[in-house]
Amino acid sequence: MKKLYILLLVLATSNVFAQNDKTKKADKLYNRLEYVKAAEEYQEIAIEEADAYVYEQLANCYYNLFKTEDAERWYRQTIAEGNTSADVYFKYAQMLKANGKYQEHNEWMAKFAAKKPSDKRAIAFNKNPNYIPQILAKVTKFEVKNSEINTQNSDFGALAVGSTVYFTSTRDGGRKYGWNDQPYLDIYMASYSGDGELSKAVSLSDDINTKYHEGTVSFSPDGKTMYFTRESYYDGKFKKDEEGKGTLNLYTAKMSGGEWTDVQPVPFNNDEYSVGHPAVSADGKTLYFASDMPGGLGQSDLYKVAINDDGTFGEPENLGGDINTEGREFFPYVSSNNTLYFSSDGHLGIGGLDVFASKIKGDSYGAVRNLGTPLNSNSDDFSFTFDEESKKGFVASNREGGKGSDDIYEVDLINPICDVDYVVMVTDKETGAALSGATVVLADTQGNNVGSKTTDADGKVVFKVECDKSSVLEASIQDYVSQRVEVNSGDDPEKVIDIALEPIEEIIEDVIVLNPIYFEFDKHNITKEAAFELDKAVNAMNKYPNMVVKVESHTDNRGSAVYNQKLSERRAKSTVQYIISKGIDASRLSSEGKGEGDPLIDCGTKCTDEEHQQNRRSDFIIVSKN
Repeated sequence: MKKLYILLLVLATSNVFAQNDKTKKADKLYNRLEYVKAAEEYQEIAIEEADAYVYEQLANCYYNLFKTEDAERWYRQTIAEGNTSADVYFKYAQMLKANGKYQEHNEWMAKFAAKKPSDKRAIAFNKNPNYIPQILAKVTKFEVKNSEINTQNSDFGALAVGSTVYFTSTRDGGRKYGWNDQPYLDIYMASYSGDGELSKAVSLSDDINTKYHEGTVSFSPDGKTMYFTRESYYDGKFKKDEEGKGTLNLYTAKMSGGEWTDVQPVPFNNDEYSVGHPAVSADGKTLYFASDMPGGLGQSDLYKVAINDDGTFGEPENLGGDINTEGREFFPYVSSNNTLYFSSDGHLGIGGLDVFASKIKGDSYGAVRNLGTPLNSNSDDFSFTFDEESKKGFVASNREGGKGSDDIYEVDLINPICDVDYVVMVTDKETGAALSGATVVLADTQGNNVGSKTTDADGKVVFKVECDKSSVLEASIQDYVSQRVEVNSGDDPEKVIDIALEPIEEIIEDVIVLNPIYFEFDKHNITKEAAFELDKAVNAMNKYPNMVVKVESHTDNRGSAVYNQKLSERRAKSTVQYIISKGIDASRLSSEGKGEGDPLIDCGTKCTDEEHQQNRRSDFIIVSKN
């Protein structure tokens, strides 16, 4: 995660004050973000004497460098020396998790939650302390492979634009940055050949890349404007905050003559906080970014700002508590179907940083989802980008087995990114008792059978479906009227659907045994709602094989009497034909068209649309049921 914190700079750290002369040099290096050298100084002090402050600073250095085993060791020493702060507990738990020690992670997260119960991270953990096995058990959504573009240094932030891939790298080999003793970051590009091979990467021009850090890009829909992150260096000047540190800024550049030129800072940059990691929405009207500006919810939050038609910007808006936590959120990306992807160490994950997704719904956001393994690992996983059409994308990670400190991985979608568990509960409508052994059929809205399951002892079955997908569920069991319900999955991880079945005995009465069915104006076809009622008739006639039913169909009083008589006869015929199509012998059915002469509601010529609809019906009369 070295590059991540290089880019975030002040998003990841805070100043410390020298505790004594012994730590003065180390603290100065730490405040300058030179964690490699600071760790060496703190290490020398730690050898000489036990000191909780020195141990914590040493642990923080390794935490920022993502040397997880070293960080775990020194946080443990910090706690042993009496430092019991919530922040230390949380970081220690994070390092235990990154090192695969999930049970110990849970123990220390519980201690963190007890110390800071109102923290969103604590609340989420208390709601679901067993979340890690659940994430690990998720259906694999992606195939992930190390990209040929990687070097032994840091490579991340890949974004495909047509056949060109833009990414960020320290491969330059020039002067090194004190944070992690690696070269400064620049933006590169490579192109895919016809056989899918990537060309040799080339650096963008000096108009874009400077002697300071540049990284993570996004583009307007027409490809003529590039948004990118750079340290606070512009027009030959490097700006620092009050503490003498640089910040991250956002810049735009225009494509002209095949080159990116006319670099301009965005108006909401600020010398006292960072603004970076741009992501432009598919319609080009909104820019998402990360910042540690005052007033946020955590150490770094995600924001959005309107891009006006004339190229100016609105006022930045925090994405709010559905997305942001007390931790760190960054590296946003918005796909063409309006899904926000981002990395976070504040939401429940399995490593340091995990990749999450949330559906953008106007000014609100859907459930935040962890995208599971192998996209996420017990290391840092970030800068995810994804093309909805090709189902391909990139993610960066510092997981074991890579070529460098951070590697780009190519991603292929093999299962839907967003899915929902339909938890279907089938019960007796009269008693509320669970119905074991009921058959539940899942179909699409065109009637195609997708799957069928039998309820367990609790009357439950579970289907996994894609988000925002409409489906039809039908539950049936002997001696009960089958029932169909149409549902939309939405995007919450789980949707509970209760289906209460009515015992057939409760439906059979002496004269009118079923609710009437209704027709659309001037139509005789069977609607979905009418089919539900007709299925009750089918079930009743299957239960009582000697039952004979007469169907009487009616119209409203619009149109001529002759026309309405013929329309009612067609309605009666279509009603009978539906029942026959379900396996009932035609000899057990008769029909009669009654025209407009027997309205259910006698409203004359002043009927409302609803009253007209009530009159357009088929009634069911039992002729015999012995």
